[in-house]
Amino acid sequence: MIPDKAPKEDVFHAGGDLKKEAHVPNFEKYKELYLKSIEHPDEFWGDIAKDFYWKSKHTGQFMDYNFDVTKGEIYIKCMEGATTNICYNVLDCNVHERRLGDKVAFYWEGNEPGDEMTVTYRELLQQVCQFANVLKSQGVKKGDRVSIYMPMVVELVVAMLACVRIGAVHSIVFAGFSAESLCERILDSQCSLLITADGFYRGDKLINLKVIADDALQKCRDRSFPVQRCIMLKHLSKEVEAIPLSSQSPPAKRPCPDLQVRPPAKSVCVWFRQVPWNPEVDQCWLSLLSGVSEECEPEWCDSEDPLFILYTSGSTGKPKGVLHTIGGYMLYVATTFKLVFDYHPDDVYWCTADIGWITGHSYITYGPLANGATSVLFEGLPTYPDVSRMWEIVDKYQVTKFYTAPTAIRLLMKYGSEPVQKYKRDSLKVLGTVGEPINPEAWQWYYSVVGEKRCPVVDTFWQTETGGHVLTPLPAATPMKPGSATFPFFGVVPAILNESGEELEGPSEGYLVFKQPWPGVMRTVYGNHQRFETTYFEQFPGYYVTGDGCRRDKDGYYWITGRIDDMLNVSGHLLSTAEVESALVEHEAVVEAAVVSRPHPVKGESLYCFVTLTDGVSFSRTLEAQLKKQVREKIGAIATPDFIQNAPGLPKTRSGKIMRRVLRKIARNERDLGDVSTLADSSVIELLFQNRCCGAV
Repeated sequence: MIPDKAPKEDVFHAGGDLKKEAHVPNFEKYKELYLKSIEHPDEFWGDIAKDFYWKSKHTGQFMDYNFDVTKGEIYIKCMEGATTNICYNVLDCNVHERRLGDKVAFYWEGNEPGDEMTVTYRELLQQVCQFANVLKSQGVKKGDRVSIYMPMVVELVVAMLACVRIGAVHSIVFAGFSAESLCERILDSQCSLLITADGFYRGDKLINLKVIADDALQKCRDRSFPVQRCIMLKHLSKEVEAIPLSSQSPPAKRPCPDLQVRPPAKSVCVWFRQVPWNPEVDQCWLSLLSGVSEECEPEWCDSEDPLFILYTSGSTGKPKGVLHTIGGYMLYVATTFKLVFDYHPDDVYWCTADIGWITGHSYITYGPLANGATSVLFEGLPTYPDVSRMWEIVDKYQVTKFYTAPTAIRLLMKYGSEPVQKYKRDSLKVLGTVGEPINPEAWQWYYSVVGEKRCPVVDTFWQTETGGHVLTPLPAATPMKPGSATFPFFGVVPAILNESGEELEGPSEGYLVFKQPWPGVMRTVYGNHQRFETTYFEQFPGYYVTGDGCRRDKDGYYWITGRIDDMLNVSGHLLSTAEVESALVEHEAVVEAAVVSRPHPVKGESLYCFVTLTDGVSFSRTLEAQLKKQVREKIGAIATPDFIQNAPGLPKTRSGKIMRRVLRKIARNERDLGDVSTLADSSVIELLFQNRCCGAV
């Protein structure tokens, strides 16, 4: 499972100072703890659970589960019967027991340089309690689902924690998603309330978030599900009157001459003229806070009560509502954060992800706050207003632990080392990557240029479904191989299977699966447990199936080789080919579509789309633009196709199945197609090669 000794060849090692301070200082200690976590999981996780507050203790087994569909329903339970509240653990305990009230919880850095704000743990607790009382006044109660569609502002964290304080379940939708995507997620989780903002800037681009949210709510009404309440945060518009600092959103530092404002009849806030206001549904965040108490008793919840729903793309095209529960998730993200980033109390940590993704849930909000950490919360882009922005922020806040995506690293690599070396970066101690496998060239640049060969790189593999890191280096304990996710985290037992479901030993390549649960793994697909079982457990009974291919080398290191199912990983975001195909064929000119991946130097993978048009319709630049626009509106900008090729015919088997393997070869201009004997009509192949998109060399 893991080697007896750490390899000494073809690896990189952490610096000496880190080894002296590290929680897991060497490979021998890692192996000792790992074996304990596998052989005595109740004892291993039970010791960690002692660091958290439990209103009542669990009864029965610490972990109970069934991974085998042939033996009955799939289930995972951790500390069932114990009661707690995750908001109480990450805020109240830090303020009142650990006396961290005056410690900075977040340095908020806006899109514009100089737009900044500092929030302490005490201030965060006060704001969360206030907004929790607001939610209760709106009729939100334990178990209710609340949709959150906001930019990267402190109030997003406040909204999350206010929900969990009263036992409500938050469903955060990335603010780059379309109205259709937001509507679909609201409908699936039956959300009773939406929290959004007026708008925000992403670099130079203005996002009118409330307009998109209103469009989504109208779509919900059209489908007979009217959302009764929408709370809007004023983020870009200005105050009419002074508001106490504790309830103030960051002031607008960027002029918006194109967005004139007018005062509404019954509110202290000012809206953008373009934003419609429905007084029967819409309410102003700041107005609702007026006179509200800063104290709110937490709702004590069972360890296995729902914490949040987060949607991830599914291979059928319909997003899956991944459901995480309270107790196990809290233990797992707190522990992975502490050990993977080797967190110490004087660290300043920065994860550049968006909270709309699982990385932001686990490693901006819950993991860091559970450890009493100070984090940077960044609204902007790595290249705005210039390509040195990230390193400027690192120096400004003296960031010690830095966590970003390979996409961002590859993007910044294009500009060379000079923009990085303009800044000292001498505070950095650990570098991390997340979202997709990092290619060795980008790893080397990150390690050598950004970290100056003194910072270990933790290349983490995990998923929305896993809740936290499952394959990862530990900074001082595991020697690094560029591009490898290294070894399993504590409590995680990986295996590699062949197509027959047989476990492979030694150096091998096949399907990555896990043999037993860890506390933070998902519990179900919201509202569809059958889909949960079918997606993750039916193919290989007795195992959790990740959907990723994996290679294990002679030293026992794990290397993720990419998705095995019909999924794409674009800039670290998982997209369903079926979802994109569905959006394309909704256009009246398209009768059939097939989407495959194509390597991209920055994004990792790009979308290459083949479309078969209705008889009599000609392919044109205008039609191509319409199709790209349609995908953006249906899914979001991240799903915009890079290439759309006219395909009068698609390569299919005699049974009518599209041969995507062949389409991937065509997209990449690779003539070695392998066995095509099952093709119903081989003549389409040469035509597709001739029609390849310009620029797709």
